[in-house]
Parts: sequence; C-alpha cells; structure tokens
Amino acid sequence: MSLANKLTEERRNRLAAERMLELKKAELFAANRKLGKHAQQLSEEIVETRAQVATIRGENQRVKSDLNVANEKIAIAERRLWHSIETISDGFAFFNADNEMIMANRAYLAIFDGLDVICPGVNYITILQVLTDEGIVKTGALSNAGWREMMAERIQQRDPEPIVIQLWNGSYIKLVDQRGPEGDMVSLGLDITATVVYEEQLKEARSVAESANRAKSAFLANMSHEIRTPMNGVIGMAELLAESDLDEEQHLFVQTIKNSGEALLVIINDVLDYSKIEAQKLELHPQPFDLERAIVEVLMLLQTSAQAKGLPLLLDYDLFLPTMMVGDPGRVRQVMTNLIGNAVKFTAQGHVLIRVTGVPDPALGTLSLHVVVEDTGIGIPADMVGHIFGEFNQVENERNRQFDGTGLGLAISQRLVVMMGGEIWVTSEDGVGSCFGFRVEMGLTGDSAIPQWQPPQGLRHALIVDDVDINRSILQRQFTQLGVKVTACSSIAQAEAAIGDDIDLLLADQEYAPPLLDHLKSLGRSVRFVVLSPHPSKAIKAFDTRVDDILLHPPSRQNLFDVLDAISFGPSGPTAEQPPMSQRRMRILAAEDNKTNQLVFRKMVKGLNIDLTFASNGEEALRLFQEVAPDLVFMDISMPKMDGKEATNAIRAIERGSRTPILALTAHAMDGDDTGILAAGLDKYLTKPLRKPLILHEIEVAHGGRFASLRPDQDEG
Repeated sequence: MSLANKLTEERRNRLAAERMLELKKAELFAANRKLGKHAQQLSEEIVETRAQVATIRGENQRVKSDLNVANEKIAIAERRLWHSIETISDGFAFFNADNEMIMANRAYLAIFDGLDVICPGVNYITILQVLTDEGIVKTGALSNAGWREMMAERIQQRDPEPIVIQLWNGSYIKLVDQRGPEGDMVSLGLDITATVVYEEQLKEARSVAESANRAKSAFLANMSHEIRTPMNGVIGMAELLAESDLDEEQHLFVQTIKNSGEALLVIINDVLDYSKIEAQKLELHPQPFDLERAIVEVLMLLQTSAQAKGLPLLLDYDLFLPTMMVGDPGRVRQVMTNLIGNAVKFTAQGHVLIRVTGVPDPALGTLSLHVVVEDTGIGIPADMVGHIFGEFNQVENERNRQFDGTGLGLAISQRLVVMMGGEIWVTSEDGVGSCFGFRVEMGLTGDSAIPQWQPPQGLRHALIVDDVDINRSILQRQFTQLGVKVTACSSIAQAEAAIGDDIDLLLADQEYAPPLLDHLKSLGRSVRFVVLSPHPSKAIKAFDTRVDDILLHPPSRQNLFDVLDAISFGPSGPTAEQPPMSQRRMRILAAEDNKTNQLVFRKMVKGLNIDLTFASNGEEALRLFQEVAPDLVFMDISMPKMDGKEATNAIRAIERGSRTPILALTAHAMDGDDTGILAAGLDKYLTKPLRKPLILHEIEVAHGGRFASLRPDQDEG
C-alpha cells in the first residue's frame, strides 16, 4: 500500500474517530442535560416534601397543643363537676349497665356510715342487701326480702318511677333513677324530709281550718235558725198588729218594728250569702226550671211594695224565647229579687220594666240569656257607677239617705252572675233612672223548644185598654207578632170609641173593666173579655160571669195562651158563663211545733174562708193528713218525734190520687238546705220569718177557684 493510501486511510480513520467523538459528546451532553433535569426535578420534590413535612410537623404540634389544652379543660371540668357533686346535700351515684357503682358522692355514701363494702364496683343488689340488713331503711308493711325484690324489679325498668323511702332516723329520701342509651344509670337521692314535714303541717293546718270552717258553717246555720225563729214572731205579729185598730202614732210604732225586723232579716241573709261566697262554699245547683214563672213569682213578691208606691211592674218576655231552661233557679231568683227590689226601692214614680231576651244555640244545647231591669228612679251619678258593685258600697247623697240596706245586694248579685259564667252591668242617668242588666249562659232541655202557638180561629182583632204606655206597647207587640190585629187605647173614651163589630177580644186593666162592661151592656153587645188584675182571686167574684177570664198582671205567656185557648171565638153573642165553683171550703193543714209561730200563722190567715188544722209534730201531721184530707199542707222542717222531711216522705207513700201541695216552712237558710228538703218530696221551700203576702199568694195558687171563695165578705162588697 502506498504511502498516500496509508495517509488517506489514516485520515479517514481519524475523521471517523472525530465523528464518533462528536457523537459521543452529543450523547454525553444529552444524557447530562437529562440528568440535570432529573436532578432538578428531584430537588424540587425534595423541597416540596420538606415543606409538607414541615406543615405536618406544625399541624401535629398544634394538635398536640390543642389536645393538651382539651385534656386540661376536661380535667378542670371533671374536677369542678365532682366538686359540685360533692358539695350538694343530695346523694348522687352513677352505675354502669351491669348495675355496678362507678362513682358516688359523700352525701350518697353518708347513709351507709362508712361501710367498706359500699364503694365503686359494688352492685346495686348488694346496696339493697346492706340497706335492709343494717336496718338503714324502713320497709314498712313489706318484709326485707319483699322490699328488696320490689326495688330490684324497679331498676330493671327503662324509666323507673320515683319512689320515697324512709330511713331509720325518720328522714325521707326520694330516689330518682334515669337510665341512659347505653344502659348506664344515674341515681339521685333527694332529701325531702323538710317537704314531707311541711306537707304534714299543711294537712294539720287544713284539718284545723276545715274544722273551724265547719264550726263556722254550723254556727251560721244555727244562728240563722235561732234568729229567724224569733224574727218570725216579731215580723209576723207586727204585720198582724198593723191590721188591727190603731191610732196614727201606734201604727207608726208598729210599722217601725216591722220595717226594722225586715231590715235585720235582709242583713242576716246578705251576711250569710256573702260569707259563703267569700269562703267559696256557695255552690250552684243546676236543674230544669221555668224562667218566666220564676220571674213572675219575684214580681208577685214585690207587688205589694210596688203597689204602695203606685208603680206598675212590667214584664217584657220575648214571645219566641223558651221558658224551660237549666240553671240554679234559687240563685237566678235571688239576682232578680235584688235587681228588681232595688228598682222598686229607688223609684218613687213611673214604672219598673223587666226585659228578657236571648239567643238559643240548639247545637250546643245552650242559650245566651239577657235580662235587663229598667226603672225611672233617682238614678246614679256618673262618678259612682263604677262604685256600685263594691261590697258594703252605697251611693251617698241627699236623696238616697232615706234608703237603708247593707250595700251587699249588688255585690252578691255580681258574684252569683260571675259564678254562672256571665257578666253584669249598669247604665244610669242621675235623676232619670237606671238600667241594670246581666248575661248568663243557660242550658236547654228537651222542653226548651221555642213556643209555636197559633191564635184560636176567630181571634183576628184585639182591643187592649191600659193607661201604662209600656205595658200597652208590650201587649200590642206580642199580639201583633202572633198575627192578631191590635187597637191599643189608654182611656175609657178611646176604648168606647174603638169598640166595633170587628173586635173579637177586649183585654183591659181591672180599673177599666167595670165601665167597659157597662158600656157593652148599654150597646147590647157581647165581646170576649179578659181582665188583667194583680190579684185574680179577689177579682173573680167582682166580675162574676160577665168576663171570660181574669189574668195575673203582668201575664206570663203560657197563662195568656191558656186563657185564649179556653175561649171560644165566634160570632158575637152572650158570653158563656163560667162553671159554678164548689162551695166546699179549702182545707189547710199546718204542721208547726212552735206555739208562737202557730199563733202568727193563724192570725195571718184569719180573714180567709178556710178550714185550718194545726199539727204539733210530724207524727201528728201524718195522722191528721189521713183524717182531714187537706188541699194544702204547710210543713215545718224541725219538729220533735218526726221531722218535716220524714213526715212528707210518709205522706207521699200513702198518698192516692192527685198530689197534695206540701210547702216547707223552715228557719234553715244555709246553702244546700233546699236540696235536701225538696228531695224529700216537698213542693216548695219558704224560709222564716213568714211573710203574709207570700203565704196568702201560695194559698191563692193552690185554691185556683176550685173551692168556696177565700174572701166572701169582700166579694159581696
């Protein structure tokens, strides 16, 4: 090989080697760059990891710090809680689901007096065993084993009922146990010794108070009876003496005795009622009763006082309002008597009007009753209206100093109305008159249907004659609501001018009846004629058979309806004569053991045409009832041998045919007395002292025109 070729070959190898070197350098550079990048990445990861480690280390440090703080707080809270539990005087213990004690405070352990067995870990059953074996607890009527069995069964319940145990030293512990969701049980032992002692003291005090209250009630009842009995003689004899021949001065003395006695009786009644209300011993006795009849009876009792002043007592009872209701009739009458009595007392001229309305609710079986008593009396000053219902309060001014009273009547009425679930109010104008009203909820009975009365055929036009405007307007409105045409007249002249062929009924006050009857006779006319009179029994003979009937004034709806139904309305003609009354005298039996009361009663009915028989005790009353066959019996309740209730029961047992009215006469006036008396079979309850008008009224009601006239001398005059 030539040198040139060798040089060329060598140059070629050198160039190849250089190219290889360059290639390796490039590869080495690429690898170095890749390694650098990887190192860079590893470095960044290391930095990031270090940062994460630092963060985790910080978080861990904070967690440890927070955990230390929490542990410290828990330790403090636990220490405070335990300190609190230790300081309370009541026992506290905690048991696990297996009823093993976990912890208990000193108060809980104190009753065991340091017994070593009672410590954390002891079972509840062992605690019960220690309580009975050591005599720590009194098991009462149970044996030790029976008591432990009862207590063991108790703690097995989910929520055991609290139980009171008594310790050996007389202390009372109330155990209150409560289980948690996991079965753990918290047990509290509350020392209620002071509470039990206080309750025993309260029971003893209540017993003493009830005993004192019973003594007070007995005292009031006895005092009421003892006072009323002599008051019956005082007032009764004063009434009788007033009817005898006395000169003016003597009559004044007698009237003063009577008025003073009646004032004392009102005070006795008010004080008794008020004391019962204050002691919350007055109870209501709801029962079905006729409200309209009750109001009419009150009006009849006050009729004498009103007539002495020339005051008409007027009743405007809603024609379409039921009369039968459920309530306490005695208390309703008492409220009505107070309100109407005040109206009569404080009214010198004008009238007293009672309006009765209401809204029945058949769905609820109740009726919202509204009663208003209007008068034209002295009125009440505006600044005294709010004062009028207070206890012992009276309006003090020049005009009413002449009127006496306790000032309790309206206060008692207000309390009674509130007890009946109602309200009472008053509106008044000084010098013009007053309007007292009350609203109460009354029950309805099966007989409480709204009256559905239709006028008899032939009754199309009625002529009403009365000089009292309000009474005339009430009757006019009632007849108009019934579909009857009405002509109302206030004088004889107007009535005579109004009498025409189309008049079917003439309804007139008894003062206008005689001249109108004479006018009809002069015309040769006969019209159905009804007289309105405050004393129907007295007016029966006065008008003989010239009238169709005589109605009590003011008339109740039912009486008005009954009278109109009994009249035959047809073509004008002679008025049918009333059937002749029996000539037999009415027989009355009065059972009364007190001779003074017998004398008073005899004098009260002295002017009546009756056969009166007295019995001195219940046995004699029963015997005379069979012998005499009385038409009416007045029965005293407190009598020797057999009292009035026993005698009435015996009479009802042997009674045959119609029921004889038996009215109770008694000095007992306490709450509940009437219930027992009426339950014995008596028909009515009258308290002493006896009032002559009331006695005469009851006799007239029982008489009913069936016997010989009660006052033949007056009838003939």
